[in-house]
Amino acid sequence: MSTREVCLLIGPGDAVLWGDSFDDPLALPDSRARWEAIWSLRDTLVEVTHSHPEGPLGFSSEDETTMAALQAALGRPLRFSVVAPDGMVARVRGEDVLVRQEPPWAAPLRLASGLLYGRPRRLSPEAG
Repeated sequence: MSTREVCLLIGPGDAVLWGDSFDDPLALPDSRARWEAIWSLRDTLVEVTHSHPEGPLGFSSEDETTMAALQAALGRPLRFSVVAPDGMVARVRGEDVLVRQEPPWAAPLRLASGLLYGRPRRLSPEAG
């Protein structure tokens, strides 16, 4: 099975509100449909998550600029997370933390990404 990046918009109670994907393991280009979904769900949106099927376990520089733009546009903090082969990391109050117990939507995200579990590791240097 090939791998691909998948993005999910998460609401209260770990509810999956919306999702999309791109057939590339290393990229999830901007999408008008995704931005429209974020805007229409802005009052209930809690978390934006996506997969890094080929790694790293951390946020890329592109992720950083996207997160800053989203928070500026919405005028409030959101939780962001990345699911990678060797674990999951979340940005919580400005700090990157390893997620020890993955939420219920993480397993379907892994499946949709073609992502298998690997060995747990430390955060990537890019994760900050």
